[in-house]
Amino acid sequence: MKKSSCLWIAMPVFAVFASGASANEQLIKLSKDPNQWVMQSGNYANTRYSELNKINKDNVKNLRPLWTFSTGVLRGHEGGPLVIGDVMYIVTPFPNNVFALDINNNGRILWKYEPKQDPTVIPVMCCDTVNRGLAYADGKIFLHQADTTLVALDAKTGKVVWSVKNGDPKKGETGTSAPLVVKDKVLVGISGGEFGVQGHLTAYNIKDGSRVWRAYSEGPDDQILFDDKTTSLGKPVGKNSSLKTWEGDQWKIGGGDTWGWISYDPQLNLIYYGSGNPSTWNPVQRPGDNKWSMTIFARNPDTGVAKWVYQMTPHDQWDYDGVNEMILADINVKGRPTKALIHFDRNGFAYTLNRETGALLVAEKYDPKVNWATKVNMQTGRPEVVAQFAPGSKGEDVNYKQICPAALGSKDQQPATFSPRTGLAYVPTNHVCMDYEPFKVSYTAGQPYVGATLSMYPPQGDNNLGNFIAFNPSTGKIVWSDPEPFSVWSGALATAGDVVFYGTLEGYLKAVDMRTGKELYRFKTPSGIIGNVTTYTHNGKQYIAVLSGVGGWAGIGMAAGLTKDTEGLGAVGAYKALADYTQLGGNLTVFGLPE
Repeated sequence: MKKSSCLWIAMPVFAVFASGASANEQLIKLSKDPNQWVMQSGNYANTRYSELNKINKDNVKNLRPLWTFSTGVLRGHEGGPLVIGDVMYIVTPFPNNVFALDINNNGRILWKYEPKQDPTVIPVMCCDTVNRGLAYADGKIFLHQADTTLVALDAKTGKVVWSVKNGDPKKGETGTSAPLVVKDKVLVGISGGEFGVQGHLTAYNIKDGSRVWRAYSEGPDDQILFDDKTTSLGKPVGKNSSLKTWEGDQWKIGGGDTWGWISYDPQLNLIYYGSGNPSTWNPVQRPGDNKWSMTIFARNPDTGVAKWVYQMTPHDQWDYDGVNEMILADINVKGRPTKALIHFDRNGFAYTLNRETGALLVAEKYDPKVNWATKVNMQTGRPEVVAQFAPGSKGEDVNYKQICPAALGSKDQQPATFSPRTGLAYVPTNHVCMDYEPFKVSYTAGQPYVGATLSMYPPQGDNNLGNFIAFNPSTGKIVWSDPEPFSVWSGALATAGDVVFYGTLEGYLKAVDMRTGKELYRFKTPSGIIGNVTTYTHNGKQYIAVLSGVGGWAGIGMAAGLTKDTEGLGAVGAYKALADYTQLGGNLTVFGLPE
């Protein structure tokens, strides 16, 4: 594959990675340079905020597409591009092709990596064959393939430096998440909660791929890496805190998978991430709190040992995975400066915690139609559940109706953004409810272990399936809300130009005023947007880039050719009208202002 020699001369950032030990310092430095986009969420704090302001609320109306690139792959395109120096890196859904594009030359292909994967992994991928993006450090691009292979590629050439297997697709383990490099380690989770996979987060050495540690979500303390100092809401969790909440050995097929986002606080030396739903979806078959599924973890990245944990939805009865991003921001909460962690959970509650101690500070609904719980008890941290909307409370084979939100949550993995200019988070949301009927299911390795039939629809009295909102994490209040006909499945971007960008399932890139929510710009890309909006500069000019390619859970009907309302774990019926507005197709679109 041909390379542009002048391109690499123009990329001094590669020269700084003389050793893996320096990778973390260099990533911190690079992430503070708004001209590049070196992590999927922009920075370790997962704020998805950019200091760039050449595109602003006054001139964004003049934005226009400047160049495009077809990925050649259908299905859902989540995640977004990395921009390092003069090169943009993108990855497709299965088969997870990676492209290095020359932004000096409107996306000329510098190299392409095409992994050889067994297509039998596709049937064990829940909710589309997505990949949430690449990571970069030490002159390498890191990819977590669908078949769970973690690959390190030479960023200059695309050649494989090393690869390692992170799981076994024959057991239902798959790779959909974006890795994160912290110090000399690359961290990666696992997907497979609908197949009874015991969730884990694993750290590999960025130099050679050797495994450093693995922390499971459920099980004995030596597997979940708890010690006698691990706390929850300020109290020691106690010995074998997880085992006590499962019946027998159910924890071995307990789910709690880790396919979402990871953040990192270099000062506290803690990583933060969430675990997903317990297996099975039939709660009658797994009595107890099912710890530590549905949990926020704060861990030491050097050892993997957990400092604190907080379980948001004990004994999950709704499939409200807790994997959504943890945003780290220093804000005033109840009049006190706080090192905060902000989390918009699938369960419809927005949580603000002290990220040093795990203390719960705020927990409020960010969609008014949430009804499965009335509130979160601030002393115990537990939601106050409404039995009418709690599947399993009257046994199996009962259809529990009008539960809000649906299993795909008030927000799924699509990341929010936080602006320090306003102190507000800007959140792409789902406005969807469901009927949920649990039934008995048996476990077989590699086979679906769901145990529930779902159907989804808008809340009573509403026609829209989504909203894009501004939310105050200090007070727990919605500041403004823009309705959307379909769920907003795209990651958002806030900038110092007082603009927030997001994409819609019909395919629009939109820009709104971050203070009022007023729409300032829209452009319809070739397919629905479930990718995450990014920004960078090149030759002094600011650009906006986004992947379009409809799919994901909301678009699974189109992506996988499903037609029955209850297929796609209940999502197909809710989004049938989407096919009237967009079609499949993977594309990158890069926007800028006219000269």
